[in-house]
Amino acid sequence: MNESRKTSLPPILPVGTAVVTRVEVRDSNGRPIHPAGAAGVIVRAPADPEHGYGVRFPGGDEVTLKRRDLHVLKHFQQAGFDLNVDPLVEYDLFEHVIYRCVIGSQAYGLTHDGSDTDRRGVYLPPAHMQWSLYGVPEQLENVDTEECYWELEKFLKLALKANPNVLEVLYSPIVEQVTPIAQQVLDMRSIFLSKLVYQTYNGYAMSQFKKLSQDTRNRGAIKWKHVMHLIRLLLSGITALDHGYVPVRVDDEHRERLIDIRDGKTSWEHVNAWRLRLHEQFEEAFRHTTLPDRPDYDAANAYLVEARHSKVNPISRR
Repeated sequence: MNESRKTSLPPILPVGTAVVTRVEVRDSNGRPIHPAGAAGVIVRAPADPEHGYGVRFPGGDEVTLKRRDLHVLKHFQQAGFDLNVDPLVEYDLFEHVIYRCVIGSQAYGLTHDGSDTDRRGVYLPPAHMQWSLYGVPEQLENVDTEECYWELEKFLKLALKANPNVLEVLYSPIVEQVTPIAQQVLDMRSIFLSKLVYQTYNGYAMSQFKKLSQDTRNRGAIKWKHVMHLIRLLLSGITALDHGYVPVRVDDEHRERLIDIRDGKTSWEHVNAWRLRLHEQFEEAFRHTTLPDRPDYDAANAYLVEARHSKVNPISRR
């Protein structure tokens, strides 16, 4: 991959940058003194990109070289690890999706004209790809079809941190694809629920409402759909602490109120008052929850190891 396309380099490389020469280096008499690929360090930087850099080599000698004659060492070292072919094209990692569900408004029961269908899930690549030097991406995305799939290890780590988006994937009422190895994690999804739900959900909602309050003071446009989902997030977290599961589909008790918020029919003052009451309920739920302090890391790890083993043999339990 061309270095200029791969990395956004600063206009002027700073003094101290380790570099590798692209060309054979010659002295003032034209005699070769260092081969192409020699390592050095920039000791003088030019005032503009058109002039040369002072580069010092291990022996102590210095030469002046233009930017086009230099690689940045850390980019040069990384170059061999960059695939010439996009792994999504060469291997079609979407073929290794083990779990697919629908989330968002369709799953929440909060659809309106123009609502998209958002799909999320998990993929588990073959072991030889996971273990290769190149590795695999932490997630696959298809913007056109509104799809995103986390690599299994990444997914489990996010679930253990009580990431709301990932927990909702585990509890989505609309499941479109689930393989036997994925069904195992659905059957054990309660191991990811812990008191961390309080800190994660509550903390995120608080920080977002702080920003929204600043927007109202600055007379910025309020994104009412975002406000609705923050209220929904608080309601979901309270239920998780009280009852030990993550509600995805909004119950009838709150659906109309949430839709009114989304449609801008509720004043900011009323929304904020509801939000403050929910924070109080959340704290009360946290005091009395029977959820453990932390999720079951050992069980999650054992599952991951088993899932990895299932992909060692070409004939695997996809």
